[in-house]
This record gives sequence, C-alpha cells and structure tokens, in this order.
Amino acid sequence: MTTFHAVVRIDHQHAEILQFDAEHVQAQKVKAHSHHTAKHGSGVRTEHEFFGHVCDALAGIAEVLVVGSKTAQADFRHYIEKHRPALGKQVVGYETVDQPTQNQLVAFARQYFLKYDRMAGTPTPT
Repeated sequence: MTTFHAVVRIDHQHAEILQFDAEHVQAQKVKAHSHHTAKHGSGVRTEHEFFGHVCDALAGIAEVLVVGSKTAQADFRHYIEKHRPALGKQVVGYETVDQPTQNQLVAFARQYFLKYDRMAGTPTPT
C-alpha cells in the first residue's frame, strides 16, 4: 500500500502509527524496551532509543501528524529537532488528544490532512 499520510499517537512507552489512504489503514505499534543497568539507569537513553525506532518507522511517509499528550509531543518534537531534523520536514503538526479509538483517530487525521492539504495547496491523493 502506498501511503501519503500517517498519524502517530505517542506517549513515552508506546507509539501507534496509522498509515492511511482513502480506503485503507495500516497499523504498526512501537514499544519502548526498558533495560536498566547499574551504570545506565537513566530513562533518557531508553527514551531516545524508543523515539529513534518511531522515527525509523516513519521513513518514507510524506506527511505525518503527531498526537498524544503535550509532554510526550514536546519530548518527541525535541528529539526530532535535535537528532532527526530531516524528519521534522515530514511532520506537519502536533495535536493534543485524549484516548480516541483507532477509527476516531483516523477520522480526526483525515479531517486534519484535508484542511492542511487545502491550505498548503497540495492535491490530496485519491
């Protein structure tokens, strides 16, 4: 499936990536792995690895909407700006959401991209 848009629901432990077109939705989940050692007990290292895996999963997607809590979005945005600035060009927005169902999230993202694409003058693929 060739996708043009994706929405990522992210927190500090999980990410759900929903790639979609007009008729299909493809879901992928990324989960943080915690591995604590006496020397490296910091959660920052684990969080960076997790955010890196999420970024890897977004490779090749033209437009990405990131949703979740304000804190998770801010931390992910900071990671992208510092470590993956090329991906920052693919992220078209950050929105705070509660816990919508997968169908509600895709509907929200479709509406968002419809408005975004119209404002940007981008033709929405059919």
